[in-house]
Amino acid sequence: MAKFKMALFLLLFVSSVCRAQVSEPGRWAASVAGEYLIYPDRVYGVANNYQLKLDVWQKQNAKEPVPTLIYIHGGGWIFGDRTGATLQFLPYLQMGWNVVNVEYRMASASLAPAAVEDCRCALRWVVQHASEYNVDTNRIVLSGNSAGGHLSLTTGLLTPEAGLDNQCFGTETLKAAAIINWYGISDVTDLITGPNLRNYAVQWLGSQPDRAAIAKRVSPLTYVRAGNPPVLTIHGDADPVVPYSQAVRLHQALTQAGVKNELVTIPGGGHGGFTPEQLQDAFVKINAFLKAQSVIR
Repeated sequence: MAKFKMALFLLLFVSSVCRAQVSEPGRWAASVAGEYLIYPDRVYGVANNYQLKLDVWQKQNAKEPVPTLIYIHGGGWIFGDRTGATLQFLPYLQMGWNVVNVEYRMASASLAPAAVEDCRCALRWVVQHASEYNVDTNRIVLSGNSAGGHLSLTTGLLTPEAGLDNQCFGTETLKAAAIINWYGISDVTDLITGPNLRNYAVQWLGSQPDRAAIAKRVSPLTYVRAGNPPVLTIHGDADPVVPYSQAVRLHQALTQAGVKNELVTIPGGGHGGFTPEQLQDAFVKINAFLKAQSVIR
């Protein structure tokens, strides 16, 4: 909560300074401060006595339902929190979207597949509260970095038959207009054994006796099929944390299934930490991709 307040303070501070300078960034910052209602700490569920929370940034005075980004933070499913993610979704505020910033259970609270179940519940909560926050349910976009990219993929690709909606079962149709996947994991099984083994994935699965089956169950590649929402993946080809091959395999599988998708490769890029020019280029591609899917009109 302290980080959230600090982010809000910085946003308001920047807007006041920039008003005096009358710069383009200043005008935008001033508009963000004045045109958004922020609803922090909304409880979207309770699991294992753990309150699951999200923050809603609602565009004020819109005359029709607004496209909405559901943002899911990263951290390898073992650390991180939503309050540190604000800068990641500022471009969507600039476009006048709603943003829903989601937290989920870390491995220390519950092992896999808990985080996947939580994010599906967050999507259901957004759909259920669409009229309250003026959400256009036909233009919901999922996005996240690293583990958040993985969770964006599973949230958008899963089917009810996967059995991962029981934590918040409902009759609503859960769908996304698009998924923006920033260097997310597409195959968890690849990371718990063999040459691509990663400690964070091992910790998330723990010592559950059926961990191989769970890893497959929470892998986005398991759910690739015709009819999936469009997917844009951004991934550095020198990423030491999430192998670039994960992005390539996802791109190939989606293409083979006839799903609209694009892979934006950052040459020499690591696990995030991209240059301003690389980020700007990525967001230009995101904007074009969302326009092509009629999410941006």
